[in-house]
Amino acid sequence: MMDPRTSAQDVMRCDLCETAVVQMHCDTCLVNLCTACVGKHMISDQSINHKVVTIQTRKSTLLYPVCTSHAKEQCEMYCKQCDIPVCLSCLASKHHLGHELSKIVQVVGEKKDMITKERNELNDTIYPIYKDIASDVQNRMSQLQKEYGDLSTAITKHGEDWHREIDKLVKKLKAEVDEMKNTQLQTLQKHLDEINKTMSDIKEEIDSMETAIDTNDLSKLLNVSSNVHTYGYLPHKIIPPLPKFIPRKMHQEELSKMFGALSSSSLTSDEHGYSMKTTQKSPEAGSSPPVKQLLDEPKTVTTIHTGYTNYLDNVACLSDEEIWTRGNDNTMKLFSINQGSLLKSIRIKSGNEPSSIVVTKSGDLVYTDFYDRTVNIVKNEKIEEVIRLQKWRPKGVCSTSSGDLLVIMDYKKQSKVVRYSGSTEKQTIQFDDKGKPIYTVDTRYITENRNLDICVSDDGAKAVVVVNQAGKLRFRYTGHTPAPKNEPFSPRGITTDSQTHILTADEYNHCVHIIDQDGQFLRYIDCGLSVPYGLCIDTNDNMFVAQLLKKQVKKITYLK
Repeated sequence: MMDPRTSAQDVMRCDLCETAVVQMHCDTCLVNLCTACVGKHMISDQSINHKVVTIQTRKSTLLYPVCTSHAKEQCEMYCKQCDIPVCLSCLASKHHLGHELSKIVQVVGEKKDMITKERNELNDTIYPIYKDIASDVQNRMSQLQKEYGDLSTAITKHGEDWHREIDKLVKKLKAEVDEMKNTQLQTLQKHLDEINKTMSDIKEEIDSMETAIDTNDLSKLLNVSSNVHTYGYLPHKIIPPLPKFIPRKMHQEELSKMFGALSSSSLTSDEHGYSMKTTQKSPEAGSSPPVKQLLDEPKTVTTIHTGYTNYLDNVACLSDEEIWTRGNDNTMKLFSINQGSLLKSIRIKSGNEPSSIVVTKSGDLVYTDFYDRTVNIVKNEKIEEVIRLQKWRPKGVCSTSSGDLLVIMDYKKQSKVVRYSGSTEKQTIQFDDKGKPIYTVDTRYITENRNLDICVSDDGAKAVVVVNQAGKLRFRYTGHTPAPKNEPFSPRGITTDSQTHILTADEYNHCVHIIDQDGQFLRYIDCGLSVPYGLCIDTNDNMFVAQLLKKQVKKITYLK
């Protein structure tokens, strides 16, 4: 008869007697026990605070860290100033008098959230990109094989036109081709091995993080560290150049020179060849900047006076040192951020007020002319017409990561967003899946998020309207209660930052709303704002707010 203790279908057995079925579990010692062995285990080491629970609820007891200063005392608090767990004896010793203390459970919760977020970033973003890079290298190796094969064929064909006396030279050149090919393939194989090794390390770290998340041993959890930022620096892109075969006319003299020669070949490495946008399988597969947390108290860094007479309603970052503005006249002004001084003024051709301004990735200023029905670009202080509409009138405009322009336009109480590549219309976003208009006619501010969502502030609908890259409605954000001034949500300027946060100015509540990429409210920013309108973000995630009636631009920092 089969021994039940060794049967593949045997139930769990007590770790002490090794015969009885497990019914209890010591969360402190991680030991499985039967009922009869519980007492024996409890007195085996009376210095330990044994936490015996039913087997069904094992790992439910939190294991607090043991104090390094007071033996066998558990630490249930955490000193943020000293960055260490502390026990009651530590607190009584007055070494932490006046320090900021938190329950260690709260600190562990924050730690677990951080680890979970970084685990997700490794698993969902960075590892898939490395996988794509590995596939790219393998494809290059396959293409390299094909191209070198074509090269060998070309040399052979040219050699067949020559006299038998040059066969040795043909073989010599083909040998050189094989040597170059093998050298480059070996280099790429080494590169691929390194990438696969990094992918394995990332996978191992993901597994380690998942283990840490599931553990109830807080000491182990607190000791978990991550290399996610290290892995975020992607490997250089190796681009093997293909040598060219240069045939020459056949002569009897100097056959070795006249037959032809291979161009020199050496591998190059492009550190900017890969980016975090290697794949766009999901919004998370975009670039992955360092994670930044919201400041507890946003701060005003500087205030710039623009000199417009009636109002200021648009601001656009040219760089981290300069901003463009537009107000109540036909002049767009460029200001130094640090000095607050006016650097340049440009008057638009028609003499109308520009409806909206934006700076492209290449640093050119684009503006819309509502009454002239045009979209224009300023290059070297010369204005060029890019788009001219017939019936529709352009309002808001933004420049996308791909270099396209997104233009909000309206006509007879209708509004839509149109994507242009140069002056060519590529996409129109106007109706949802049920054929209903997505936007009202009171829509003017628009931006693109890092996940390629298109975000619009629709004042007529009192909402921020977000659609995906294909134009499918994702969500509408209609404000948050309570509002700072208890006024209805009135969205104006809109922008996004490196964390895919969406920021929109709320005119009547004199603040800026920050929501995440899925429309969840995160916080308000006021910093003494008065009628905020236009918004933009620089490369360091500083926010610039155009205050309508004060005609001032405030630079505000809100991320750590």
